[in-house]
Order: sequence, then structure tokens, then C-alpha cells
Amino acid sequence: MELDESTVMELIIHAGEARSLAMEALRAARKYDWARADELLTGASAAAKEAHKIQTVLIGADEGCGKIPVTLILMHAQDHLMNAMLCRELAEEIIALHREIAALKQH
Repeated sequence: MELDESTVMELIIHAGEARSLAMEALRAARKYDWARADELLTGASAAAKEAHKIQTVLIGADEGCGKIPVTLILMHAQDHLMNAMLCRELAEEIIALHREIAALKQH
């Protein structure tokens, strides 16, 4: 399979969107805007899912046999995806902590 650069760029775009939305969700949580934080986390999850779909197609096409050449841009895309997934997961945990702290302050 020939590696289509536009596919890799799409992976980067979705991963970047996931990371950006997760960070924006954190900012919303700091303002106690829970509805907005939840909305942004949902968007981050959707964007990460789209990126992961592309990654899955690439992995399937490679078949573990090196059919897809590993290029710098592909490594960059993979890095974006992994960072976005980690950022989203950590954002969920940090937002949960913000909620717990806010609840404690109300008591």
C-alpha cells in the first residue's frame, strides 16, 4: 500500500483537535463550567476516535510486514495521536478532581 500523505495529515488534524478540545475542557473546568467541560471532552473523544480509525486502517494495511514505509510525518502523526489520547484521559481525571474539590467547597 502506498502511504497517502493526506491520510496522515488527516490523522494529525483529528489528533490535534482532540488535544485542543481536551485542554479547553480543562480551562472550562477551572471556571466551574461543567456543562462546557463535558461538551468539550465529548468532542475530544470524538476527534480521538476519528484519528484512531485512521490509525487502525494504516495498521491493518501494513499487516505487521512493513508494507507502509515509516516516514517522519507518519511518526509525527503517531506522536500527535498518542499525546492527544493521553491528554484527553488526564483531562478527564483532572476535571473529576476539580468537581470533587468544588463539591467540598460547597459543604
